[in-house]
Amino acid sequence: MDVSVTLWVLTIVGLAALIAVDFFIGRKPHDVSIKEAGIWTIVWIALAALFGLGLLVFSGGQPAGEFFAGFITEKSLSVDNLFVFVLIMAKFAVPTQYQQRVLLVGVLIALVLRTIFIAAGAAIISNFAWVFYIFGAFLIYTAWKLIQEARADEPEEEFEENKLLKAAEKRFGVADRYYGTKLWIQQNGKRVMTPMLVVMLAIGTTDVLFALDSIPAIFGLTQDPYIVFTANAFALMGLRQLYFLIGGLLRKLVHLSYGLSVILGFIGVKLVLHALHESGVHVPEISIPVSLGVICVVLVVTTITSLIASKKQAALEASDGAPQTPASDPASDPTSEKSPTNSIDV
Repeated sequence: MDVSVTLWVLTIVGLAALIAVDFFIGRKPHDVSIKEAGIWTIVWIALAALFGLGLLVFSGGQPAGEFFAGFITEKSLSVDNLFVFVLIMAKFAVPTQYQQRVLLVGVLIALVLRTIFIAAGAAIISNFAWVFYIFGAFLIYTAWKLIQEARADEPEEEFEENKLLKAAEKRFGVADRYYGTKLWIQQNGKRVMTPMLVVMLAIGTTDVLFALDSIPAIFGLTQDPYIVFTANAFALMGLRQLYFLIGGLLRKLVHLSYGLSVILGFIGVKLVLHALHESGVHVPEISIPVSLGVICVVLVVTTITSLIASKKQAALEASDGAPQTPASDPASDPTSEKSPTNSIDV
C-alpha cells in the first residue's frame, strides 16, 4: 500500500484529535460507570470499523482485510494486558476516580513506544527477510509458554516493578501519597514524583513488554507499517474504556491464554511459511481471509468455553459452601417435638 506523507500526517493529526476529545471529556476525575465505558468502547470500535471500511473503499480488500485481522489480533492481545493493569492498580492502590487518567496517559506512553518498535521492525523486515524466521519461531515459543503457564494454574502474582521504574524512583524519589492528578510536587525542598506519575510509567513501560509478541504477530499478518501503526493505535486507544467495561469479566475468561496461544502459534506458522516462500521454497501461504476467520473463530470459541467453565466453577463453589444440616439429628431441627428448645417456656 502506497501511503503518502500527507496521508501519514492527516492520520496522526486525526488520531491526536480523537485522543484530545477523549481526554477533555474525561478530564474531571470520576468513577467510570459501566454505561460510560460501554458507550466509549462502542465508539472506538465503530471508528476502527469506519477506518477499515475507508481502506476497503479507497485501497481495496487486501489492505482492509489486513487491518481488520491486525486490529482484532491486537485487541485480543490487549485484553490479556488488562490482567496486568489490574495488578498494577492494586499494587499502587490507585483511587478509583483517578484510574481513568492513569490509563489514558499510560496508554499514550505505550503508543509512542510501540510506534518506535513498529518503525524499527519495518526497517529490519525491509532489509532482512530472514527475520521472519526469528519472528515466527518467537511466536511459536510464546504460544507454547502461554499454554504451560495456563496449565500450571499458579496463584495470581503481585506486580513487580521493572528496572526502569525502580531507577526513576531512586533518582527522583516518590511522595508518600496521591496529590490529586499532580505528577510532581515539592517535598522537603526537593521536587519528587507522585504515585500518580509512577503508576502511569508502570502502565506504559509494562505494555512495551507485551509489544514483544504483539508487534511480531501483526507483522505476520501485514508488512505495511501504516496498517501496523493504525491497527495498534485503534486497539490501544479503546483499552482504557475496555478496562472498566470488562473488569469484572476478566476473571471469567479462564481460557483466554489458550485462545491467544492458538492465535500466536497460528501466526508464527504463517510467518515461517512466508519466510520459506521468500527464500524460494514452494510452500502454501495462508491468506488474509483465512487468517481473519481463524482468529475470529478462536476468540469466539475461547469466550464461550470460558464463560461455561466459569459458570460451572461458580455453581460448584456455591454448592460446596452451602451449610449442611443433618436431617437425622432431631436436636438440630428447631421444629422437632423432641428439640430441647421447644421444651423451654420463656
